[in-house]
Order: sequence, then C-alpha cells, then structure tokens
Amino acid sequence: MNLSYRFYYVWRRNLAAYKRFVIPTLLISLGEPFFYLIAMGLGLGAYMGLFGGQSYIHFLASGLVIASVMMTSTFECLYDSYVRMVLEKIWDALIATPLLAEDIIAGDIVWGTFRGVISGFLMYTVAVLLGVLPVSLPIVLTIFCLMVLIGILFGSMAMIVTSFAPSFDFFNYYTELVVSPIFFFSGVFFPLDKMPEWIKFIANLFPLTHAVVIVRATFDDQLNSGHWLNLLAIIVPMMVAFYLALFFMKRRLIK
Repeated sequence: MNLSYRFYYVWRRNLAAYKRFVIPTLLISLGEPFFYLIAMGLGLGAYMGLFGGQSYIHFLASGLVIASVMMTSTFECLYDSYVRMVLEKIWDALIATPLLAEDIIAGDIVWGTFRGVISGFLMYTVAVLLGVLPVSLPIVLTIFCLMVLIGILFGSMAMIVTSFAPSFDFFNYYTELVVSPIFFFSGVFFPLDKMPEWIKFIANLFPLTHAVVIVRATFDDQLNSGHWLNLLAIIVPMMVAFYLALFFMKRRLIK
C-alpha cells in the first residue's frame, strides 16, 4: 500500500468546503447532545438509581461522549464520502492530480475522524457546562486520543461499506444491522454487568464497549494499567479496518 503525506490536502479540501456550513452544522451538533442529556439524562435519570455512586446523567454523558464520535465518523464516511465519490465526482478530479488513491481514501477517513472528534468534544462541552462531567488537562488529552482511535476505526469500517455500496439504500443494512446494535449494546445507556451472558459476550466484541470502559474510568479517575487490554481491543481492529478500507476502496476506484 502506498500512502503519502498528501492525504493532508484532501483533509484541507474538505475543511474548505465545510467552512461554508460550519455555523448551522455546529448549532445542530450542539443541540443534539443537549437534548440527549436533558431528555434522557435528566428525564429518564429521575427514575433511575445511582450507577457506581454516580447519577444516571453522569453515566450516560460519559458514554455518549465517545459514542457520538462513532456515529459522526460513520455517517461522514458513508453518505458524505459516497456523495463526493459518486455524485459530485470530486474523487475523479483528485485522482487526476499527484494524489495517490490511498491519499484520497485516507484523507476522507481522517476528515471523518476530525468531524467525529468535533462532535465528541461538543458533547463533552455540553456535559461540562451542565456540571455533569469533570474537566482537566489529563482528561482532555486522554479523551482526545481515544476519540481519534475510535474515529479512525469506525471511519475505516464505514469506508469499507462505501467501497461496496451501489446506492444510498445499501447503507441502511450497515446502519441498522451493525451500527445501531453497537450503539445500544456497548454500555452507553445501561450497565452490561446485569445482562445475560450471551449479550455480554457479544458486547465485548464491540470496540465501542472497550472505549466506553476507558472513558468512564478516565472521568471517574480510575484509569490504570489494567485497561491496556481494552485499548488493544480498539487499536488492533482499527489497524485492520484502515488497511482493508484502503484496499477495497482503491479497488473500486481503479475499476
């Protein structure tokens, strides 16, 4: 696989296009976490007990911070990448430049990761402003690094799906059969320790489950060397997914 620093120019091109819609996009991105935390954190939380000595809204917010990265990077590398590749023919124009096919694909994955990190920090910002989550430099740095890993992982997975997509309808299979189960059964909305064993087994196969564990340990000041296995469960599939995304999407572009 050939990959150069030029993927940065693809990211910068997407950033230039994004600037035209940055204000409405940020307002929408701020509104979503606010309503999630108010409606579910405070509304549903009023009927819930404590989770490890913490309120339900604290439990929910810590999971949503990283889950929002997954959702944003996924949809960016599904629908938006497909539009740039098929409808707008932007990738056809880019391939005529000194950019390699791998540069274009990696640049779009990095862009999806960037959008995911923005979404995650907007969720984190709202939670901090509501007094739900703590804030400090070590926490911010740890969460940022984890967001980047999750963004690359799920952006790459989405790019693999995009490489086979004949139309927009194809994405429904992935979002409904893969993304939604991961979102709801990774410990974001409820603890997994009281679930049946077979559900816990499946949940532990999801990288997001391990990311949620690390995030909650970070916010609760319980992060230790024992979480390296959780980190490994994110890094390994991330590397595999990134390689496969480059391979399958390059094959589609060459056709």
